[in-house]
Amino acid sequence: MRSAYQYRLRLTKSQEMEIERWLDMLRHQYNYLLADRFNWYEQNRCSINSCPLVCHLPDLRDNPDYFSQKKTLPQLKKDRPWYKVVQSQVLQDCVRRVDLAFKRFIKGDSNGKKSGRPRFQGKNRYKSFTFPCLSKNPINGNILTLPKFGKVKMIYHRPIPEGFKIKTATITRKADGYYVTLSIQDDTVPDIIPVDSVTNPVGIDMGLRSFLVKSDGSEVPIPQYYRKAQKRLKKIQKAVSRSKKGSNNRRKAVSKLGKAHKKVTDTRKDFHFKTAKSLLDNHDLVAHEKLNIKGLARTKLAKSILDAGWGQFLSILSSKAVRVAWPTALNAGLVTVAVNPRNTSQNCSNCGIKVPKKLKDRIHSCPHCGYTADRDVNAAKNVLKLAVGHSVSSKAYRSRSVAIGLVTEAIAGVGKKPTLNL
Repeated sequence: MRSAYQYRLRLTKSQEMEIERWLDMLRHQYNYLLADRFNWYEQNRCSINSCPLVCHLPDLRDNPDYFSQKKTLPQLKKDRPWYKVVQSQVLQDCVRRVDLAFKRFIKGDSNGKKSGRPRFQGKNRYKSFTFPCLSKNPINGNILTLPKFGKVKMIYHRPIPEGFKIKTATITRKADGYYVTLSIQDDTVPDIIPVDSVTNPVGIDMGLRSFLVKSDGSEVPIPQYYRKAQKRLKKIQKAVSRSKKGSNNRRKAVSKLGKAHKKVTDTRKDFHFKTAKSLLDNHDLVAHEKLNIKGLARTKLAKSILDAGWGQFLSILSSKAVRVAWPTALNAGLVTVAVNPRNTSQNCSNCGIKVPKKLKDRIHSCPHCGYTADRDVNAAKNVLKLAVGHSVSSKAYRSRSVAIGLVTEAIAGVGKKPTLNL
């Protein structure tokens, strides 16, 4: 199993200047390698789909890939000796980032989905670099030893669990300082841990009136951190707009605005972690809808949906779902199941009959069985039924009702004398 721990760094002025120097050199190298990729791309493509029988074909270049560009790094250090201060594997990781960005632009990711054209990194846009390999025990107290960079002090607020090895370290510059993200791994803990029996499952329905509603009727109120901070953010944004570009006042205002946005992000993330922990501590199985958040973010409710942060919460919930029985496990959950959200709000959770309702209708009232409940509670119950393998469609309900009726008639007919109808 692989996980990541993030710590804040306490750097000296000289260390901060050295990190900024590394970031600037890596940014220039990233842009140079990306430009080389684009030159090859433009020279080896043609917008004309036909040509005459006799024509001149230019000499084609070899495709610059990860390995060919990595071989240029020794010559880079000879031509530009100041690059010798950067650790070799950090430079190789810069080449890997260019290769990944360009491949996603040309070929797409593992699912075949292509990304947009990679752009060149401007000043202050290249914000992180990675050490792909560390020493065997890089942490001593609150001191982290980084290869060729030296020892840095960090706020070691939680220790690395026993059995986990530190694989990589990523230094990131954020609005309020510098952070290190340690990627840790333990092969003895499986990524997916089976559950033999589920004793306390729950279904949740994400919403905007409440952050989530459980199938047992309880709910978690929505905090709306961004909307509450909008007044303060608007005031700081005005200060940024009124200041002259390139001035110190604008730089200070931009820094203040970044810290304000980061505070909103951190408080929302803290709320997500606490909510996920509460769910996984009290329930063996958590069922939720598989939402198309990108599609919902294009609607009129985009601001409220992005403020709620459903995608981040569901990602945290699934990553923390690890079996309690493993003593070396990091988290305290069991299993999360994503189900198809189709008709979970329309079907009746009691009888399965589809009861059409508009978004403004917040009460589910079934005319067939008389079941009445809150719309979100009804949806949460349907989500839970789908997660445990029960159908919630009206077709399945009708077939089940017919079967129950036949069994009831058969039982009622036991002990009666047969009659002959002429």
